[in-house]
Amino acid sequence: MRRLSTDESTAPASASPALDPFPAFERLPGTLEAGLILLCDHASNALPPAYGSLGLPKAELQRHIGYDIGAAGVTRMLAHRLGCPAVLSRFSRLLIDPNRGEDDPTLVMRLSDGAVVPGNRHADAAEIERRLALFHRPYHDAITAEIEAALAAGIVPVLLSIHSFTPVWRGVARPWHAAVLWDSDPRFTRELIDALEAPGDLIVGDNEPYDGALRGDCLFRHATLRGLANTLLEIRQDLIAEVDGQRAWADRLAGLLPAILARPELHEVRSYGSRTGPVPPI
Repeated sequence: MRRLSTDESTAPASASPALDPFPAFERLPGTLEAGLILLCDHASNALPPAYGSLGLPKAELQRHIGYDIGAAGVTRMLAHRLGCPAVLSRFSRLLIDPNRGEDDPTLVMRLSDGAVVPGNRHADAAEIERRLALFHRPYHDAITAEIEAALAAGIVPVLLSIHSFTPVWRGVARPWHAAVLWDSDPRFTRELIDALEAPGDLIVGDNEPYDGALRGDCLFRHATLRGLANTLLEIRQDLIAEVDGQRAWADRLAGLLPAILARPELHEVRSYGSRTGPVPPI
């Protein structure tokens, strides 16, 4: 199938062409006994050929607006070191953001950090539904399958989502080397923050520079609503932009996570609710 030109990629959604098969997720196999499932929501800046570049210059897709720089490398290396399963997205967050609920107004961004996204300008309800069906839902279905497999084996898994953040935002340098984002369940989060801070060489944000309570996001959907221990780890992008930095962070995390995961309370289903509002009982 031919690749759309920049002009064609901005056509109204009603004129969207048929898509070649495009895998929505990558699954890394691992042992369920590890008690941990890794997630990487913004692993890739790839786009299905039919969408071209969404009308953007290539350089824009290589920025943080296209994906979480370095996060996929850390996720893959960490999964290998711990022998645990991982699920990574294979499409750019600019196509549709898998870390947003289906009704979130930022699900398909028309403007991202100053960049207008021409290919999203005419994304109507039908086109958004199309992207949900082809990309967003298959990714989440893959996560659900991993969780269900663990539970069927009698193992309550912990979920760790790996992201990255820019070292400078709107001209202001961010001092944190990493940030741990969470909603209301403190079990995994408090242990992880303490372990990261213990050597004394890191500044770790606790729900900074972002708040981890986001209704409908990936961890809300798969962990909060299920009562699974979880947290989201953001690593500053300049620390993991290159392979050496990714390896260093994977080694750091692989060294501290086993002791945390050995705590039995992390492998119990417990409802802590959400700071975003009421959640149904488990």
